[in-house]
Amino acid sequence: MKKVTIYTTPTCTYCKMAKGFFNDHKVLYEEFDVASDMVKRQEMIEKSKQMGVPVIFVEGDDTPIIGFDKERLVSALEITE
Repeated sequence: MKKVTIYTTPTCTYCKMAKGFFNDHKVLYEEFDVASDMVKRQEMIEKSKQMGVPVIFVEGDDTPIIGFDKERLVSALEITE
């Protein structure tokens, strides 16, 4: 399985949807709360040029997935539904 990194905030509905999707498909992910971690917030902004969350990176693809884009996640993670 590919490594997944997700930048989130505690109140973000789309972040919760993305994490639910990962859990449903048994995708392991590393989560960074950019509301409380200023270093990771700056890292997210530098990597993605975005200030909104979620910002998701899938191993092997340097293009961030912004928001909960189920189709892109299924494709990037090679999930069969």
